[in-house]
Amino acid sequence: MPLSSYAQVQTNPLRLPLTPPNFWDGLDKEADDDIISLATHVIATERDALANLHNLYQSDPAAQRSFKQALHVMGKTSRQGGRIIVSGMGKSGKIGQKFVATLNSFGIRSAFLHPTEAMHGDLAPIPSTEVDAFGVPTPTSSTTTALALTDALALALARRLHPNPTEIFHHYHPGGAIGASAAPTAPQLIGSIATNVDDVPIILDGQGPKSPTVLDALLTAARSASGWVRASSDTIIAPRQIQRIGRKVDLKEPLSSIGHAIVVEKLDWISIPAANSIQEAQEWILSMRQTSRGRTFLKPGTILGIVDSQKCVSGVVEIEEIMTGDQLQ
Repeated sequence: MPLSSYAQVQTNPLRLPLTPPNFWDGLDKEADDDIISLATHVIATERDALANLHNLYQSDPAAQRSFKQALHVMGKTSRQGGRIIVSGMGKSGKIGQKFVATLNSFGIRSAFLHPTEAMHGDLAPIPSTEVDAFGVPTPTSSTTTALALTDALALALARRLHPNPTEIFHHYHPGGAIGASAAPTAPQLIGSIATNVDDVPIILDGQGPKSPTVLDALLTAARSASGWVRASSDTIIAPRQIQRIGRKVDLKEPLSSIGHAIVVEKLDWISIPAANSIQEAQEWILSMRQTSRGRTFLKPGTILGIVDSQKCVSGVVEIEEIMTGDQLQ
């Protein structure tokens, strides 16, 4: 929108547009393609810079020596109770601050000191006799390579100082991805993925003796939060069975006309304790399917009845939820 038109709109509130003008409308496809080409070129450049960094430290003895020297100096300082001071300006300063944050996440005492602040007295608490300096080479001034190299330094130092650095990271940074991966995780129980039978709606519940139709089953499934449907108190239809109802089926037909193919009676549910882990259930199913009898009742469409601590079947799980198609062939 021209500036004059914009000013005119502002002076007359009654003419304000309901939505802001779309300034991207003027971009043609050629301009968009140029933007994508530029973006992919930048990404490729950063990728090449990381590849050069990898090759440098994999093959250059001088680079490897400087990296080991840096680890030695920082490890010695940390073991003696000292602190690692990182300094830098501009984007390098931002990388330095991130380096300090990573070190502190591993319990390695460190601090960032801006060079200008150091010149104005902030360097005084650091005795010159206790300072060790080191340098590590980078192939370019790319912030991407600098970030990768400082991460490598931090992780290598943490490995040198701690037998299990991920546990240390989890202690200082429990919300992070590395900390989360280090946290002990209990096996997932099959009861945790079960659908509560009492929450499954019953077709035509409370509507008298009317015989339910296929359409009634579909409408009940659409209203079901889980997709499960009970044809009665002791029979159930799984979501995958609902999905298998063919388009050619007459929706006005009684559900009993196709019920034998999709409705499963409670007596045919395969009982599994809710306290079993999913892995235990998978292993049991695989072992049972090694026998001909097991293959007859542990097959696609099988419903697993999940038995709670009161010995009651309180939940249901489709066998396909924990087994792949290949495992059920």
